[in-house]
Formats: sequence, C-alpha cells, structure tokens
Amino acid sequence: MKPRRHFTGLRREVAALLLQAKFMLQRASIAADADPRPIPERSLMKRRWLRMGAILALCVAMTARPAMAQQILRDAETEAFMADMSAPLVSAAGMSPRNVEVLVISDPEINAFVAGGQYVWVHSGLIAAADNVNQLQGVVAHELGHIEGGHVIRSAEGMKAATGITLLSLVLGAAAIAAGGAEAGMGILGMGQQAAMGKFLAFSRAQESSADLAGARYLSKAGLSGKGSLEFFKKLQNQEYRLAIPQDDSYGRTHPLSGERINVLREVYTVDPAWNKPVDPGLEARFERIRAKLVGYVSEPRQTLIKYPESDQSIPAHYARAYAWHKSAYPDKAMAEVGALLNAAPHDPYFLELKGQILLESGKPADAIAPLREAVKATNQPLIGTLLAHALIATEDEQNFAEAERVLRNAVARDRENPFAWYQLGVVYERRGDIPRAALATAERYAMMGESQMALRSADAAMQGLKSGTVDYLRAQDIAMVSRAAVEQKRKKR
Repeated sequence: MKPRRHFTGLRREVAALLLQAKFMLQRASIAADADPRPIPERSLMKRRWLRMGAILALCVAMTARPAMAQQILRDAETEAFMADMSAPLVSAAGMSPRNVEVLVISDPEINAFVAGGQYVWVHSGLIAAADNVNQLQGVVAHELGHIEGGHVIRSAEGMKAATGITLLSLVLGAAAIAAGGAEAGMGILGMGQQAAMGKFLAFSRAQESSADLAGARYLSKAGLSGKGSLEFFKKLQNQEYRLAIPQDDSYGRTHPLSGERINVLREVYTVDPAWNKPVDPGLEARFERIRAKLVGYVSEPRQTLIKYPESDQSIPAHYARAYAWHKSAYPDKAMAEVGALLNAAPHDPYFLELKGQILLESGKPADAIAPLREAVKATNQPLIGTLLAHALIATEDEQNFAEAERVLRNAVARDRENPFAWYQLGVVYERRGDIPRAALATAERYAMMGESQMALRSADAAMQGLKSGTVDYLRAQDIAMVSRAAVEQKRKKR
C-alpha cells in the first residue's frame, strides 16, 4: 500500500526512540530486582515501568496506525467520481487535482486520514454512512487541510516532544530509584507520563482544529456549502453520545469533541455566501451510485438486500443488488439487475463493465468481451482495460492475445501500480514464448508489491534475455539495482 511507503522514514525514527526506551526499561527492571524491599512492592514498581513503556508505544501507534495494511478498493467509476468531487476543493487548497488522489479502503469504521504524500484515504464505512455528497466533500476538505498544513510530517515533531519528555522522566526516574529514592522515582515517572501524553494529545487536537478551519476555507473558495460538514460532525457527535463519551472536556483525546467543532464551524459556515447553495444534482446522483455499489460489494448480501429491497427500483438499488446476487453465486439474478441498469442507460460504461465482470467470473469470458470492449472504448480506463484483457486471455484463444497485450500495455502505461495488470501481461508474454519480457513484467509486479528478493530474481532473469541498451533492458536494470539495494539493507538489519 502507498501509505506504508510514506511511513518508512517515520517508523525508522520511532524505532530508534523505542529501542532507547526499551534499554532504559531493562535497566530499571534490573534496579527493581536489586531493590531490598519485599517482592510484591518490587513487582508493582516493575509493572509501573512497563506501563510507562506502553504509554510511549501508544504515542507511536496513534501516529502510525493509518499505515497498517488495509485493502484498497479500486474501482474505475468510484475513482473517477472521487477525482471530480474533490477537484474544486483541491484547487481551492492550492494544489493540482492531477497530483492529489482520493482513494477508498475497505474498513467499516467512519473515518478518513492522510498518511503522507498527496493522498486522502477514505474508509468504506464513511461513504456508507454519508447521506449526501456534500457530507463527503466536508470530510475531504478537512483531510486536505492536513495535507496543505503538512501535518503528517509535523506529527513527528509532536511525537518527538512527547517522547523526549517520556525518555527524560525514564532517565531521572531510573536514577532516583537506583539511588534508593523509589517513591521519588515513581513520582517522576507519573508526572512524566502525564506530561508526555498531554503534550502529544494537545498537539494532535491543535492539528485537527487547524484542518477544520482550513477545510472551511476550501469549501468557501470552491463555492460549496458547509452544511454537509456540520451534518457529518453531528453524526460523529451522536456516536459519541452512544459511546457515553463525556462532553464537558476534550482533554485526553486526539480530536476535539464534535460539539466543540460544530460550535466553532457553525459561526464560519452560516455566514458564508455558499451556505444555502444546493448540491449539484448530477454529482449527487453519481454519489448515490458509488455508495450503493460499495455497499453491495463490501456488505453481506443479506444486509444489502435489506437496505435495497426488491421494491426499490432505483438505479442505485439495482446496482447494489447486482453485486449482492453476484457475491451470493446467483448469476442469473445478478444479470437481471444489470439488465435493468442497461435498459435505463444502454451505453453506460460502468454498467457494461459490471455485465462483463459477472459474465467473466461466471465462466463465460467470450461473452464478457463485447461489453468490456465497449466500456474501454468509452472510457480508456486502465482498470476496465485490465478486466477486458483478463477476459481475452481466459478464452485461451491465441488470436485474442495480441489484443490483450495491446490493452495491457496501455493499462500499465496509464496506471503502473496495478499488480494484476502486470501479472496478466506476464501471462501473455509467457504464452507467446517471450520469456525475458514475461520475467520483466513479473519483476514490475514484485517491485510494486515490495517483494524485493523476487523482483531482483525476475529482473536478473529478464536482463539475461533482453538486448542490452533497449528500453526494456534499462528498465530491468533499474528494478534490479533498486531491489538489490533493498535486499542488502534488509540483510544488514538482521
């Protein structure tokens, strides 16, 4: 995942701090074992030291959590919608829409985050919970505030300050305990723990408040209402009520309380000229479509059919049920829903894509080719192109391989970070007997996935058969050099 790449440097720095803390904790444990007091008292002291280390680790985890592996949900229609929906906000933030991506990950939590670079990551649960596109725009505007403010990089500063306080209290506490002042040492530890956590949380809350106000500026500059932003914060506030979170003070939290944020932002939004501006109906219709297909894809089919019952004959409902029936292995019912969609819009490329996907995954690749070809012709979208190539290859008809190669080369030229496209391209080359280029495609796939050892082997194999100095040879050489360096670095760490 992209976020993991962006967190590499930060994790290395945090690891060094944690190693220092671990060393000090070990020294404190030895001091505790040498303490002449009864064993129960010594054990209590050791537990407190370990708790201090856990607090330090928690500070790190609070910053690094978004980098944990999560499944990216890639979909041509959703990505096109996200780009169009966010473009005015990105421009208002002083960034180029070509350089900012808003992507979806499979996670039921109502959340979004940034994790370095110009990427906004939106949880599938947030999209499912949003009532309209304006609410989603409010969330994206807030996250763009984090990007524009450089908050991911600055979070390391806040964590450094907090861990500095923690480490200092560990050193002073250990020295006091070693000198026989156990009670004084534990007092130092307690105050250091509270001061470090308080400093980090205050830093985080300040960043969130800054992003709130920045997001409000972007919405205003883009001519978009802030109503959706306030509505979504009210959703979060209701969640806080259900969880019985005290509403009198946000101390001890990474974010200000939703009620506090609503009070501040209401004063900003209600006087803005765009406050009563209606939502773009075309964009709202697209939002309802992608939300429905997302629900159909990630939810249990039974839940989808409850949310979108047969009595609902809207386009979003047909979309959601098509995915639900397909997941349930009822291809005929799924195709009936797709038929209803195509009756409403016979040449909609995304409806055609869904038809091709269901046919392909139901064991009818030859039948999937025609609708997928039309979808690719209408959009030139690399994800749909990869699906078309998959259908062409799955027919096992060698006459289709040339088209599959052409489509795949276009797909990876426009979207290199698509491992399945590289895999399919490798299959085409292998079937044609072009083993060096099959190895190069495999090297591309492994390099993108972070599998340096396998990327190196495949790149070396490709170079053995490619003509020196050609574009493909130079690319294999680049992959080999980068992968070899990564392998060597990993070996040194062992």
